[in-house]
Amino acid sequence: MTVVTRAEAFLVDVEVERVRTDAVQAFTSQETVFVELTTDDGGSGLGYSYTIGTGGSSVVALLRDHLLPRLLGRDSRLVEALWRDLFAATRATTVGAITSLALAAVDTALWDLKCRRAGEPLWRVAGGFRARVPLYDTEGGWLHLSTEELVTGAKAAATAGWGGVKVKIGKPDASEDLDRLAAVRAAVGPRFDLMVDANQSMTAAEAVRRAAAFGPLDLFWLEEPLPADDVSGHARLAAATAVPIAVGESLYSIAQFRDYLHRGAASIVQPDVARVGGITPWLKVAHLAEAFNVEVCPHFLMELHVSLAAAVPNGRYVEHIPQLRAITRTGLTVENGHAVAPETPGLGIDWDRDAMDDRRTS
Repeated sequence: MTVVTRAEAFLVDVEVERVRTDAVQAFTSQETVFVELTTDDGGSGLGYSYTIGTGGSSVVALLRDHLLPRLLGRDSRLVEALWRDLFAATRATTVGAITSLALAAVDTALWDLKCRRAGEPLWRVAGGFRARVPLYDTEGGWLHLSTEELVTGAKAAATAGWGGVKVKIGKPDASEDLDRLAAVRAAVGPRFDLMVDANQSMTAAEAVRRAAAFGPLDLFWLEEPLPADDVSGHARLAAATAVPIAVGESLYSIAQFRDYLHRGAASIVQPDVARVGGITPWLKVAHLAEAFNVEVCPHFLMELHVSLAAAVPNGRYVEHIPQLRAITRTGLTVENGHAVAPETPGLGIDWDRDAMDDRRTS
């Protein structure tokens, strides 16, 4: 056995690398929740999840007060059993963001342990479909940027050989969104993927209207046009437009993804390891989507998601938003427009423990 002898949770505040805004919010800081596990055979695993400015201390409290004590003395190899036990122990708070974020920090630590013990990288242990995944950029598409800045960013991504860019939408006047997107499309041409993200900011009627207006731009997807819990609204929108609908970053359980897929409300799913509860449920979402012939384009966390998108056959894209450079020694490897999955055993993230300690808040 490889029994857990020590389990620690701590919080690291990582400064935002640049101003990031969308139709409903600004990314103020990344509260990064870490869980470190040690086993009796000398193994260790470091996992994490995050918030974009609120709730990090609540996640840590849930871990320290309720979840981590349940891991002590348990066999760390039993990842599925441990995930299920922790989920059941928090039944009164599931499904919910705080619980999912806490579960994710534990689960990613267990997977780090599992891969290190095997001497293999995550992408291979989790499935091993391919070693690299196409990359698209979001960092140059924030809502506050001018049209000229959007065009400059898109042209740079195209020149670098990346597959596409994502532009935030949600301007008060639909014509302004349309003008900005048309300028980007004109700059990069028809063979470059152009995605848009409304961040749950629209009514059903407005989403239908704007999707129709965007039709000539040949969008690769329209992301989160409606509130994430409005499955029926997304289903009606998907039936009313030829633009693929993408959802998932704001879904917190496998069942929520099932509902979207069953109702034909999503053409692309975007599970986030931290928000769905870890690698264990993320893989289940990916395989569920595969059964519906739907591609997976995970949200954020590119340093981790590159390995998972590489692990499954329907991993279509990795999203480029760099956010861990302040607490890592090396960054994402990019070759010929593709994000390359790390070959180092474990999660493959080269943490800078000194930098983490400097930013530790609890």
